[in-house]
Amino acid sequence: MTAMTDQDRTEHADRDDDADADDVDATNVDTEGVDAKNVDVEDVDGEDTDTEGGEARAVEVEDGEAEEVDVQGGPGDGQRADGAHASVEGTYATGTFGRADGADGADGWGGGLMAWRGTAADATREPAAAVENRGPGPQASGPLVYPGPLRARLEALRELVGLSRTRLDSRTLAQAGRVLDESAARRRLSGQHTVVAIAGATGSGKSQLFNALAGVVISETGVRRPTTSAPIVCSWSDGALGLIERLGIPPRLRRRPLYNGEADAQLDGLVLVDLPDHDSAAVQHREQVDRVLALVDAVIWVVDPEKYADAMLHERYLRPMAGYAEVMFVVLNQTDRLPGEAAEQVLDDLRRLLDEDGIALGEHGEPGATVLGLSALTGDGVGELRDAVGRFVAERRAPARRVAADVDVAAAGLRRVYATRRRTGLSEEARDDFSARLADAVGATAAGEAAERAWLRNANRACGTPWLRLWHWYHDRREPPTGRLFPRTQADEEATARQRVEQAVRTLADRASAGLPAPWAQAVREAAVRGSQGLPEALDQLAARAALPGRPPRPGWWPAAVLAQASMTILQVVGGLWLLGQILGVMAPNLGVPVLLMVAGIVGGPLVEWGCRMAARGPARRYGTEAERRLREAAAACGRARVLDPVASELLRYREVRGQYLRVTGVTAASL
Repeated sequence: MTAMTDQDRTEHADRDDDADADDVDATNVDTEGVDAKNVDVEDVDGEDTDTEGGEARAVEVEDGEAEEVDVQGGPGDGQRADGAHASVEGTYATGTFGRADGADGADGWGGGLMAWRGTAADATREPAAAVENRGPGPQASGPLVYPGPLRARLEALRELVGLSRTRLDSRTLAQAGRVLDESAARRRLSGQHTVVAIAGATGSGKSQLFNALAGVVISETGVRRPTTSAPIVCSWSDGALGLIERLGIPPRLRRRPLYNGEADAQLDGLVLVDLPDHDSAAVQHREQVDRVLALVDAVIWVVDPEKYADAMLHERYLRPMAGYAEVMFVVLNQTDRLPGEAAEQVLDDLRRLLDEDGIALGEHGEPGATVLGLSALTGDGVGELRDAVGRFVAERRAPARRVAADVDVAAAGLRRVYATRRRTGLSEEARDDFSARLADAVGATAAGEAAERAWLRNANRACGTPWLRLWHWYHDRREPPTGRLFPRTQADEEATARQRVEQAVRTLADRASAGLPAPWAQAVREAAVRGSQGLPEALDQLAARAALPGRPPRPGWWPAAVLAQASMTILQVVGGLWLLGQILGVMAPNLGVPVLLMVAGIVGGPLVEWGCRMAARGPARRYGTEAERRLREAAAACGRARVLDPVASELLRYREVRGQYLRVTGVTAASL
């Protein structure tokens, strides 16, 4: 680089109208079509600084080194580089400037986030747009710390989403997921700054109000619509770079207000965003409004006397955002156009509309939206809004309030899938009824009766007369099948059993899902259906294993009964042979004894059989009852393992997520 001589400096000063340079090493400084005044550069290496045809190329200074930076835009006045003061008139500059510690004895504020603010002397000249510094960012403020109750609610919401991912679709949980993501992102950023957006309809004067709060013309105003085509941000203090980058606002649209000691201190920590018109004909403008509104900590809605009752504003924005009343300002602008008491009347009507929208109004120290009337054109009421915003920002509670409102909105959106006022779950009566239905399907009662008959049949075989058993055998062998009722086939029995099982499962699923929100009711029914698959076959196998194999056991008195029946048979045989011997003449005639023996055997045998049958009824009934009980227990165990347990698991999961939902909402179960 070639050092400039004193003669060169003089020539440049003459050409640029009073430009001074002391101890500067700079080359190729051209100003064509631009009037540059009061350019002071001390101990700075700078090169290639051009301003041609109203386009300024500014100098970005970092650690004494100057780099080439393009600056394009509107009127620029009052930009300062490292140890340098550049005042450019007639050029709209939106460039990159910074001021380091010790520059001109002024306090340093970290060249990196925003451009240097003008001085009080600058304010007496024509307004100039302050510009942003693209250099290294300032030291960030401490991260945001949420209060304990809000942290507990966020943790509960995170648990709620995790437990519900396998039961609810992603669209249902999308809003809750976004709230968790955005709350985590906001928590990592500065807790000393409050991001406030100014939103409004076309012609409401929001950009004019934005400039009035900033004390400098930053956002362009005019009769052409839409005037604001992209969000513009203005920060009153350092350390908000992360917040601004989160908004996605490019560096060329980042500004800094004119320096005003009292006003600056009042709004310290404020990051103000001017949004495009929410009712703009350009779709991308509305999309930018919706995107930024989802990220800011608070919003100032600007309405005018003509559009304050606009249905689009109330139905699309204010009514859905009723839960954000504590971080909302509603400003009636252009009150200078209303004669007499018309402004108060319009304000009262605006409050009525906001009340209908469900927006709480903080009028008597209560939490809620602030409603003000002002005129950004005349300045009437702007100071009151500045004071209200200043107190709001100074509290440093807006980010947490916004996140809490986000959680409330997400919880309200999830209410339909978690909340119910009915008692849910499976009662013991429903469980017993399901087990009874399965037992009927598997034929437990019939199996018990069959076991009882088998026990009696076995008793008859053991204690009955041989002649009766012989007759039954002969009758069974000789009786033709004609006229007999054929029992149902095995296929018919299986079909009937399957239908009974399916009916039992449907009844149980209906009872278990009664009163549940739709997704969880569906999950319960699906669990029941999955468990019912293969249940009839499993019941058949259990029934086969539960059936007692072989003949029923015999009680201790059976041998005596068999011996008595055998004695009666012997008496009959002996008496008959005796009579036969007398008839053949082998034995002496004596009818009394053999007849008595035969009568005793003939009468005694049926009496023994009848007595044994009476004695066998009790054991047979107990035997059948035991067989039925075992089969019922087997069927109940199978149904419990396959259907009841999965259904109960779904109900338990629902109770768990409902408990987490109650933590998210902060209400009691009785109020849901």
